[in-house]
Amino acid sequence: MSTDILTPLLTGFVSGLALIIAIGAQNAFVLRQGLRREHLPAVVAVCILSDAVLILAGTAGVGRLTQSAPLALDVIRWAGAAFLLAYAFLSLRRALRPQSLRAADAGRGTLAAALITCLSLTWLNPHVYLDTVVLLGSLAATHGPDGRWIFAVGGVAASAVWFSALGFGARLLAPVFARPRAWQILDLAIAVFMVVLAVSLVTGSL
Repeated sequence: MSTDILTPLLTGFVSGLALIIAIGAQNAFVLRQGLRREHLPAVVAVCILSDAVLILAGTAGVGRLTQSAPLALDVIRWAGAAFLLAYAFLSLRRALRPQSLRAADAGRGTLAAALITCLSLTWLNPHVYLDTVVLLGSLAATHGPDGRWIFAVGGVAASAVWFSALGFGARLLAPVFARPRAWQILDLAIAVFMVVLAVSLVTGSL
């Protein structure tokens, strides 16, 4: 595989993974469904498909914006870098105050209720749009007209890997991530990567 394809693919995968695995209500819900083995394939599919739609929309939208207004890319880069640094700060703060990720309380148990909850946690969360549409879209735009779509594929792949692992491997992951230390290490790693990504975004070295 050539560098022109491998670089944006891996960057998209790692960037998407770093954003998706942060502790949140959606991850807690998927973990709960995995522990209960309740409507898991449908829940995981909704999470992956939702991320795919948002990532591709962000890639297409930001790409068209930068083509019609080249200076917009500079604005997006600096705004994205600021957001990344803020994200790094939040990850660092979580690392200093580690918590375990516990499965949510039991729900109604029906497929409809599980899907409604999953869709709500995904589409009604403003951070989802910042992460997938704005941030990943702006990062994708730095790879050019062709590379941005390869970057997007990497981001979608990261979503598929993470939600599949979290959901179907929940019984194996739960004992690990029930310990605050595991999330502390993970959040520290995310904070470092976010700072590196912010610098790369501004300098265009991605």
